[in-house]
Amino acid sequence: MSTTRIAFIGAGNMAASLIGGLRAQGVDAADIRASDPGADTRARISAEHGITVVADNAEAIEGADVILLAVKPQMMKNVCQALSPSLKPEQLIVSVAAGITCASLNQWLGEQQPVVRCMPNTPALLRKGVSGLYATDKVTDTQRQQAEQLLSAVGIALWLEQEHQLDAVTAVSGSGPAYFFLLIEAMTAAGVKLGLPEHVARQLTEQTALGAALMSTGSDVDAAELRRRVTSPAGTTEAAIKSFQAGGFESLVETALTAAARRSAELAEQLGQ
Repeated sequence: MSTTRIAFIGAGNMAASLIGGLRAQGVDAADIRASDPGADTRARISAEHGITVVADNAEAIEGADVILLAVKPQMMKNVCQALSPSLKPEQLIVSVAAGITCASLNQWLGEQQPVVRCMPNTPALLRKGVSGLYATDKVTDTQRQQAEQLLSAVGIALWLEQEHQLDAVTAVSGSGPAYFFLLIEAMTAAGVKLGLPEHVARQLTEQTALGAALMSTGSDVDAAELRRRVTSPAGTTEAAIKSFQAGGFESLVETALTAAARRSAELAEQLGQ
């Protein structure tokens, strides 16, 4: 990866997280370049990571092997169309913009440009993220490896066989952190109503969420079995679980994620025009 030259178009939070992850892995600052319209952002990213940050996108991509597009979805069409004349056909495009399809990117950048589309999530800011990746048929095996190593700098990277599966990734993990935040809010509020001080209820909830996630990721059994192991017959946990299920918990989760996936597909159609 150290010999791969990477250019970031847009130097916001996600780009900064990726840059930080790459630098932590030992990627030389000379192999990373970024562009951003904000002078303050350019100065901050340059100071924090020791890389060159410029205002001009075409200057940023000169000599790059991989170009990561990290601009707002609403800006993507204009950015790509302006960038297109400066692209080399062998430069890999990696997009982390939600709702922008590979077809739209190729329409704006050129049909022959190799494109990898990614759906990361916000825990990438802590290098604990997970990303779904999809590659067009123009992407070589070497380029797939480059894209995977890039996204692995901030967590786990998982390849998908079909692009439409990114809508499901968006629903499960892209939007997923907000679902857990909602549960943390609800459990904290319930703890307060049961008589706990707010700060105690919050810390109990947050540490329990963290511990449960670590147990699940570190276990050789699935979440259903872990749940059964802590659910004693006629005990307190069973009482709570039965209340969840009586309220349609599983079907509610399915309905919510289906709505998120549907909205992801709608946005792709709107933004690709």
